[in-house]
Amino acid sequence: MSGVFGRSLPPAAHLEVGDAAPSFARPLVNADYWEDVSIDDLLSEPTLLLFYPMDGTGMASYAWIEIRERGIDPDRLLGLSISTPYEHQAFIHDHRLPYRLYSDPGNDVAEAFGVVHDHHGMSISGARPSAFLLEPDRTIRWAWVAEEWPAMPPYDDLEAALSG
Repeated sequence: MSGVFGRSLPPAAHLEVGDAAPSFARPLVNADYWEDVSIDDLLSEPTLLLFYPMDGTGMASYAWIEIRERGIDPDRLLGLSISTPYEHQAFIHDHRLPYRLYSDPGNDVAEAFGVVHDHHGMSISGARPSAFLLEPDRTIRWAWVAEEWPAMPPYDDLEAALSG
């Protein structure tokens, strides 16, 4: 146990800076519709892929409101969680988000990135809070993976990675 409220997470064999991120296609959701989109089709410039807990959690709401309030470019930031497209659309509308969110209910993408988080004592898993800045060729230029639960992404570092 570390911190007052947090608990340490076990080490994760996640992708690192310099690794090639896997290609994937999943439903990509915005406020109006969703469709299967390959990550490869969205990487015309360095883009941040943010793994977060399912929609409806306080952690997810807090993180996305902070990102929205900071004005981080919606064209350069994609979210991903186990939430369904329907849940994503409600979440986007509830929080007035200009961002696009990948739906990965099977948690396959989190597994490929090495950031699966099994919720102790429950038959559900999701993604460990994490972020990967992907170059157009899917090379990881910057990465952050939570070492404690709960954890919020380092917002200043996210912005610096996108501007660097």
